[in-house]
Amino acid sequence: MTEIVRRRVVVSGRVQGVWFRDSCREHARQHGVQGWVRNLPDGRVEAVFEGAPDRVDALVAWCHQGPPRAQVDDVEVTGEAPEGIQGFDIVR
Repeated sequence: MTEIVRRRVVVSGRVQGVWFRDSCREHARQHGVQGWVRNLPDGRVEAVFEGAPDRVDALVAWCHQGPPRAQVDDVEVTGEAPEGIQGFDIVR
């Protein structure tokens, strides 16, 4: 059985209004990672990734750069117990 991990990521900087959520969803789907991404009221972006450790790590690494127009200042990563999420959604 394949190991599944879950990471909650909170990204700070210029990360709203720069296609961060759409780009994150596209990268997650390309890597076969499940989860969701949303804007936070304070200007940060929060995402949850579930999947194989190497694939989740690739998404976490991508968050340190984000899409071309983003300016990432900080990325907080927290490990959590997987919940068995299916698909990858933008949460509003």
